[in-house]
Amino acid sequence: MEFSSKLLEQAVYEMSQLPGIGKRTALRLVLHLLRQSESQTEHLTQALTKLRTDIKFCKNCHNISDVELCEICSNPNRDASVVCVVEDVRDVMAIENTSQYRGQYHVLGGKISPLDGIGPQDLTIHSLVEKVKAGEIEEIIFALSSTMEGDTTNFYIYRQLEEYRIKTSTIARGIAVGDELEYADEVTLGRSILNRIPFENSLKN
Repeated sequence: MEFSSKLLEQAVYEMSQLPGIGKRTALRLVLHLLRQSESQTEHLTQALTKLRTDIKFCKNCHNISDVELCEICSNPNRDASVVCVVEDVRDVMAIENTSQYRGQYHVLGGKISPLDGIGPQDLTIHSLVEKVKAGEIEEIIFALSSTMEGDTTNFYIYRQLEEYRIKTSTIARGIAVGDELEYADEVTLGRSILNRIPFENSLKN
């Protein structure tokens, strides 16, 4: 792709680094920004800059937040004894959209994937175990996608928590094998949480 401007080429290159954005789409987006007023572009730039400089991760669940304790963890109406373990913030948003879950979350920040160089030490598993060890959690719900990496991560965490004898469950397999939670429709996802099964039962399938 030939560019008439080095500035345009650099902007397209940076935009194309975003997931799912190829160079042609990046060019279209950059040209769109050029057609907008300077103030609109500045608003976008400021929003992205503030996102990088001011964003926080909840000290309790590791969800993205504007403050140290996210709105979910600080809500007294949420059941802190039930914790739903998810891969990232997109899964929190997907489950919240169902309005079927009133517990808290624990965001792992990924899944165990040796091929990608991601091990248990790269996730927030240790802080989850520490929370369980503190004795305030009664149930852990595994809500990772039903992929090999998701199942591996579930089983690893299950073994880490086994000695504490708390209830562990997993969302019902209304979600197709291999599917990510964020792409499940709200009704299916909501039912899969309400109809969750003991984790031990999932090991027999």
